[in-house]
Amino acid sequence: MKLLPPSLLLAAFAVFSPLAHTAEPKRLVVCTVTAGFRHSSIAEAEKALQQLADESKAFTIVDFIRQPEVTVPKKPAAPRALKPDADEKAKARFAEDMKKHEAALAQWTPENEAAMKGAQAEFQTRMKKSLARLAPENLVARQVDAVIFANTTGDLPLPDPDGFVKWIADGHAFIGMHSATDTFQSWGPYFEMLQGTFDGHGAQVPADLIAADTAHPANGGIGATWNLEQEEMYLIRNHDRAKLRTLWFLRHHPNDPSKAGYFPVSWCRQAGAGRVFYTSLGHREDLWSADPALKDRKNPVEISQKYRAHLLGGIRWALGLVEGSAAPNPDVR
Repeated sequence: MKLLPPSLLLAAFAVFSPLAHTAEPKRLVVCTVTAGFRHSSIAEAEKALQQLADESKAFTIVDFIRQPEVTVPKKPAAPRALKPDADEKAKARFAEDMKKHEAALAQWTPENEAAMKGAQAEFQTRMKKSLARLAPENLVARQVDAVIFANTTGDLPLPDPDGFVKWIADGHAFIGMHSATDTFQSWGPYFEMLQGTFDGHGAQVPADLIAADTAHPANGGIGATWNLEQEEMYLIRNHDRAKLRTLWFLRHHPNDPSKAGYFPVSWCRQAGAGRVFYTSLGHREDLWSADPALKDRKNPVEISQKYRAHLLGGIRWALGLVEGSAAPNPDVR
């Protein structure tokens, strides 16, 4: 199967400027390390990004910074507390779960505790070693043009956090997908660079996206609207519309259509001399994967192809390979 159908492929190339014809493809590093929740779609994300690189020839992925392979034993966790209005059936189930928890806890020995702490320490050591590749001097030495955070989460132990943000502002690119906004939630320079922080989500829902800029490469040739069958839609804070260009948004709360307003989904911006592109889409495997036989597919392949066109256009824009405005458009409704 082709990565993109002809209509989207033509649209993706139609926005190319002469800047696209460089002697060598741009060099990207993809980070999928998580210090918090880990999405099951990460494997599909890595596969999709590699396919985009291979087929577009516009960039090459020189490194995947992945999760350390360390198994950390988990201490038995207590069941979630009962709600105040729990019925008798819920109370009986909770009592049974508590019995199971107490039995499991009785089997948790000091040796288990020591093994858990040792594995946690080993995990942290390996994670720091992996992320050392994002030190500014290493990025410069390897002539990296952009870093992608694909579904990263938590406070990643970067070797030089402020230097990393400065590296972007000095003229490089940062590209974030989905939970890149659920990364470094309390670190100001990061969310100031990105202009967004995850602020929760509801159940997965259909989403009727509105394009704020149909001419931008990250529109992917999709057009004025884009309807998803199902996705986990983020709410966003630390988001100043005067500092970014909205690309896709919702005109209502994703889980309550009666609440009208502006709910951002994807945007881009200039960060100093650098470029930033972000999309909150990418929770589900069936957005990343174009395999029609993918298990539990809710979004048809056509939607995943559009998602890839959206990503490809955004990546090319961030790399300076295609024209597209980053002028803020705070009045978009």
